[in-house]
Amino acid sequence: MPSFKYTNLDFDQIKQSIKDYLRSNSDFTDFDFEGSNMSIILDALAYNTYITAFNSNMVANESFLDSATLRENVVSLARNIGYVPRSRKAAEAIVDFDFKFQGDSTTVTLKAGLVAVGTVNNTSYVFSIPEDIVTTSPLNPGEVAGQNPRRTATFSGITVYQGTYLTKQWTVNGSTDQRFLIENSFVDIDTLRVSVRKSGASAGLSFSKVDNIINVTGTSNVYLIQEAANETYELLFGDGLFGTKLEVGDTISISVHYNRR
Repeated sequence: MPSFKYTNLDFDQIKQSIKDYLRSNSDFTDFDFEGSNMSIILDALAYNTYITAFNSNMVANESFLDSATLRENVVSLARNIGYVPRSRKAAEAIVDFDFKFQGDSTTVTLKAGLVAVGTVNNTSYVFSIPEDIVTTSPLNPGEVAGQNPRRTATFSGITVYQGTYLTKQWTVNGSTDQRFLIENSFVDIDTLRVSVRKSGASAGLSFSKVDNIINVTGTSNVYLIQEAANETYELLFGDGLFGTKLEVGDTISISVHYNRR
């Protein structure tokens, strides 16, 4: 009996291998394999074998970083070595500007969000900031405090990011399958800001992103980020051993820049 070549991926080679195998069987020694009915059966067997072999080959390729072609598989394999694919990047600009007003306020706060809108070649570009910026507002020369004086607040070296400022919140429900997904593939995760407000608290605690758990304790306010499906991102928080564990009722708030060019 001839050995069957399981490595054949060509349809005609597979069909010929099936014929050789059947001819080796005494019941089919003088059988006409070119007859229409038998030929159709052989075609079906060869086609099924061909598809199975092709799928097996693709599955094997997708199991290794060097040969994988599907992004989700490449990302999954890269995650094993601690690599997080970078997101889309928002354009940045460093700007200076003055804000003139009348009043007794000694400080001015530039709120997180929209800062400016520019237009080039009939195309509008939105620029925002990810967090509040506070600056002083001294009196203008000749002005006297308490008499509705004129003041000038100077914002210098402010980094603005092209794109819309987005916010999102989750409430921790304690479920083991709850996920914190940023369901937008056009965000710049470098501008991501994360805070967690404990149940009953009036203000949130800022959490910072870490790339590894070295020097991370059970009380560190940190989070990890990884790519999920369709180039979106997922936030991961601590378990009480590495990073602060979230409790039921905690509110997670994030802000991030979105820019779909």
